Amino acid sequence: MVDTLGPELYDAILGSSAVICARGGRTGHMESLCRSRGIPVLRIDSFELEALVDEVTILLDRESVVLGEAEPVTQPSEIPATTFDDIESICVVIADATDIRSTNALTPRVERANSYFIREEFLCFAAALSPIDSLRAGVQEAERYGAAVAAELCSMVKELLPGQRLVMRLLDLRSDDAAQITTGVQVADEPNPELGLHGARWLLHERNYPHAFRALRAHVRERLGADADRLSFAVPFINDRDEFSRLRQNLGLSDDTPLGIFIETPAAVHSAAEFCAAGAGELFVGTKDLIQFYLAVDRNNHLVSSIYQTRHPAVLAGLRQAVESGRDAGVPVHVFALGADVDHYVQHLPARRLMMCTAELRHLAQKVKGSAPAA
Repeated sequence: MVDTLGPELYDAILGSSAVICARGGRTGHMESLCRSRGIPVLRIDSFELEALVDEVTILLDRESVVLGEAEPVTQPSEIPATTFDDIESICVVIADATDIRSTNALTPRVERANSYFIREEFLCFAAALSPIDSLRAGVQEAERYGAAVAAELCSMVKELLPGQRLVMRLLDLRSDDAAQITTGVQVADEPNPELGLHGARWLLHERNYPHAFRALRAHVRERLGADADRLSFAVPFINDRDEFSRLRQNLGLSDDTPLGIFIETPAAVHSAAEFCAAGAGELFVGTKDLIQFYLAVDRNNHLVSSIYQTRHPAVLAGLRQAVESGRDAGVPVHVFALGADVDHYVQHLPARRLMMCTAELRHLAQKVKGSAPAA
């Protein structure tokens, strides 16, 4: 039980059977971590949180938490309209290497799950790394940090099955999250961190990150050899081709080095064709952020959760434009989909490459298996 979920609670969250909190939206960063691991979250008002001394019931079959005792409920089984034959590939969103193992252990194995995606900050949480402290401590510490990240990535690559690959989204710590996990560095207090100095703009601003990134790539090449090609990178929270070009130059990437782009703002949707022309290796449509910016609704604020509509016409138009821009240029486009939206997105968008959380992929696999005719 906690008032607000934050990155400082990473270990506690992963060790929990359920979470009860008073603030936050269902697509906030830590709530997304819970969903990825199948950890149910119950949001209650602050005064109820303070007064909660009675029992709660965790319903694992429904992934929910209720106050007090709960009567068993028989739910009709849902038959998904979408099958894996409708999906070209699935990029599985993970928190650490255990998610790779659990996904590859599914029976029967989901062949469409051919890539894995991890945020650099989640990798740091799992490995107890403090990126801002390291980057601000000078070039040598930044390079040590890059080597430590490389070691974690190499261990993940070794968990991959033949034909699978790993994508890391470069560091994207908002100032409010960064302040929770740094120990020796003062982090600027921004009035609106969501629209502040993070993503590509922060990567261009942070002078020692290029040293860390170059050290990371050098260690990966040394340790993985030819398998280094199974690891790629993507840029978060970027608006246009100019930012993309400047960032490639800042990171010391040659024109033939693949680099993915996250489409998370309306500006990025309109720049999708230009990203492809500038050499983006693939596009990842981050719907959680994109929806909040299209609809001007804070995804971390439960008070406006009813306005956060994953199928709003404006949202679907933006998703369609991004997918079509990539398709016209021959660039793969991966669209993040909440489990409840998979059927809708597959049926109403030209999207056949999806991103899904680990637990939601598992649920889809179970539903598809349960609806398949007996052999």
